[in-house]
Amino acid sequence: MDKVRYFFALMLVLFMPPAVGLWYVIHPLARYWRRLGALCTYAVLLPPVFLGVYGIYVVRASLVGTDFGFSWVTTVLAVAALIAGGRIAVLRRRLLTQRILTGVPELSRSDPGVLLTSGIYGRIRHPRYVEIVFVVLGYALFSNHLGAYVVAVLSVPALYLVVLLEERELRDRFGHAYEAYSRSVPRFIPRRLR
Repeated sequence: MDKVRYFFALMLVLFMPPAVGLWYVIHPLARYWRRLGALCTYAVLLPPVFLGVYGIYVVRASLVGTDFGFSWVTTVLAVAALIAGGRIAVLRRRLLTQRILTGVPELSRSDPGVLLTSGIYGRIRHPRYVEIVFVVLGYALFSNHLGAYVVAVLSVPALYLVVLLEERELRDRFGHAYEAYSRSVPRFIPRRLR
């Protein structure tokens, strides 16, 4: 069980910071990346991301940090957080395709995509980020390592900033339609889910 918990802590520490960093580079510069297209954008951006993951891996022991040991309390809380994240994921996947999830509409020269406003997107504007927070929290609670908790805590303000950058990019792409949508649908706290 200790190796499994360590694995979850390591995955959080390895992949969350570079993933968020990638969003910080894509969203504010979406117009620039759109001129290159999705394939060229990822060809440019993924090598530094992989280097970042490798750099974190090299110093992983200090970043994963103290193991607080197995705890039934944190494990039960982890399961609750993962169930909440999983519920949101099921609803989100009905509309957010892999194509959209990988940023193709943001990076496409000719296809800006569509504004998602139905299903869970009719109740909350950013279910994917809420889902990520629940999943990161669940993994951190299950792993019960200091580094995982640090990543979980820092992911909240980091993802909030990503949301602000994404909203600016969505206003740029969809204009008044996004403005009207953002006035009628809450950002993070969902309306009753069915």
